[in-house]
Amino acid sequence: MAKKIKVELPKIPVHLEKVNFQDIYYEEDPQLLNGMVIDAEISDEKLDRVIFSKVVFKNCTFLNTDFNKIDMTDVIFENCNLSNSRLCEGIIHRITFKDCKLLGVDFSNANLGNVSFENCDVNLSNFAEAHIKQVSFNNSSLRSANFFNCRFNKVNFSYCDINDVDFTQTLLKGIDISTCRYERLNVSLESLRGCEVSSNQAIGFSKLLGLTIKD
Repeated sequence: MAKKIKVELPKIPVHLEKVNFQDIYYEEDPQLLNGMVIDAEISDEKLDRVIFSKVVFKNCTFLNTDFNKIDMTDVIFENCNLSNSRLCEGIIHRITFKDCKLLGVDFSNANLGNVSFENCDVNLSNFAEAHIKQVSFNNSSLRSANFFNCRFNKVNFSYCDINDVDFTQTLLKGIDISTCRYERLNVSLESLRGCEVSSNQAIGFSKLLGLTIKD
């Protein structure tokens, strides 16, 4: 069984009023605070340095949307599609993505803390050079995701598809991937030192050492 990481949940008020996402365009400093957004559909928009705090998004679509340097705290995305959107250099704290499509999302150079991805499609996503602390990926697909030169601290991959994930120059010490599925990974022997794997995975990784396993 994979080691569990304690992730702080978003702190959301009990009662939230439904708000119109488009109202954000009329703000001098675009921000959305204390509200629930349902069924919003946005594509090909650019919203620099937007602030989200204590917001719930349900059944929303943000396709190819540029949220560069976003600052969001205490936010839930449920059944949302953010495919090909950019959250690079963002501050992403106490966030839950549940049943979301995050295909090709760019999290590069972002700071992620206390973030959970539950039953999400995170394939082809880019986390290059991100700081990732107390983050949990559960029952999610991360095929061909990029974790190049990331800083991991208390990160959990539980029952995920991590096939062809790139962990180049990212240390996996203390990271448990024993319940994950993959055919190949882009990872160096040095990066694997201290990684927690299953016995079957260990046999596969032994090839990196040039070992031949005999029964």
